[in-house]
Amino acid sequence: MSALVLLAPGFEEIEAITVIDILRRAEIETVVAGLTTNPIVASRQTRHLADIHLADVDSGRRFEIVILPGGVEGAKNLAASSRVRDWLFRQRERDQWVGAICAAPTALKAHGFLDEDTKLTSHPSVQGEFAQTQVQPGHRVVVEKNLITSLAAGSAMEFAFEIVRQLRGSEAVDKVNQGVCALLQSLAYDSGLSLKHR
Repeated sequence: MSALVLLAPGFEEIEAITVIDILRRAEIETVVAGLTTNPIVASRQTRHLADIHLADVDSGRRFEIVILPGGVEGAKNLAASSRVRDWLFRQRERDQWVGAICAAPTALKAHGFLDEDTKLTSHPSVQGEFAQTQVQPGHRVVVEKNLITSLAAGSAMEFAFEIVRQLRGSEAVDKVNQGVCALLQSLAYDSGLSLKHR
């Protein structure tokens, strides 16, 4: 089981590192791919090393989920990348998951990945870019078919654990949280169509 996390310049540190940490604790192989060469400068000017350049990731490799961290500039860079678009549509063709948090759902929209009725959440500052029927107010994590979206940096832990729950089940969440001790009170909005991986 594996995940691909995409790091674009300007990505939000909490949203990326939290997800990488929790997925690796859950024994999900997590490949961190940069849209540029190392080091990649994040939104708070911290510098990070990706495992691999996205251009060098084998397009034939299957990932259970591709994850897009947010950050205003990070989301813009994700939206401008044809390689990101290719990976999104590979996931759709392979009936696999995509995750996006904070401003990153705007990159999904930019790439034409969202259907008109896709339920989602995003950072409040960009929710106006989506139809009112799409945004699920009051929900910090939204699961819709093979898409997991989340609100912002403050919901990154919930987002990460929801990914674990969808890929490996609730027992894996409980096992990881024995060491992390996160307060996971917020329930994800779930259309009921995402049960195949549980």
